[in-house]
Amino acid sequence: MAERGAEINHSTIYRWVQRYAPEMGKRLRWQWRSPRSTSWRVDETYIKVGGHWTYLYRSVDKHGDTIDFYLSSTRSAKAAKRFLGKALRGLKDWEKPHCINTDKAPSYGVAIRELKAEGKLPPETEHRQVKYLNNVVEADHGKLKQLIRPVRGFKTLPTAYATIKGFELMRALRKGQASAFNLTRDMLGEARMIERAFGVGASALPDTIARLNKQLQPQAA
Repeated sequence: MAERGAEINHSTIYRWVQRYAPEMGKRLRWQWRSPRSTSWRVDETYIKVGGHWTYLYRSVDKHGDTIDFYLSSTRSAKAAKRFLGKALRGLKDWEKPHCINTDKAPSYGVAIRELKAEGKLPPETEHRQVKYLNNVVEADHGKLKQLIRPVRGFKTLPTAYATIKGFELMRALRKGQASAFNLTRDMLGEARMIERAFGVGASALPDTIARLNKQLQPQAA
C-alpha cells in the first residue's frame, strides 16, 4: 500500500483480515481442499490467545498439502473429534483417509472410534501412531508459526481463528493446492482466483488465453 502512495493504519489491515479472511476461506474451500493422498498426518500445536495457551489442530497429507485445521481452548477427545469431523466434512468417499497418523495422545483413538461408529469415517481406516511419520506436519507447523509470530499474540479465539484462516488459505494456494484454478501459475493467478471468488475483476478467459499463448510461443519459435 505504501508503494501505491496509500497510508494505511495497521488496525485497518486487521479489520480487513477479520472481515475477509473467513469469507475467502468459505468461497475458496472447494478449490484448494482436494487431498492428493488418503494418508493423513494429524497433530496439534500451541497458540497463545488472550494470555492462555490454546490448541491448533492441523492435518496434512503425506505430501504436506493442507487438509484442515481447528482452534480449540482444550485438548481432549471432544476437540479431536470436532476437528476430524470438520476435516471429513464435504469429502467424497474416495477422498476420505485410509490411514490417520497421530501422536500417542489417547484422545485421537477415542475420536476415531466414535467417528467410525457414526459412519463418518470408513471402518477400514487405520490409526497409526508412528512418531517420525508426523515430521511432515510438524515442519508445516513451523512454517505457519513464522507467519503468526509477527502478529504478537491474539486477544480472542474468534479473532485468532479468522486470522489463521487467512494464513492457512494463502499457504494452501502457495503450495499449489488450487493449481487447476490458478491459470497463470503465479501470484497474479492467486489474486485472480480471489477476485473471481468475489465476482470482481476479469473473468477466467483472459488468463486462459494468456497461458495458451505462453505455451504456444516456444513451439512457434
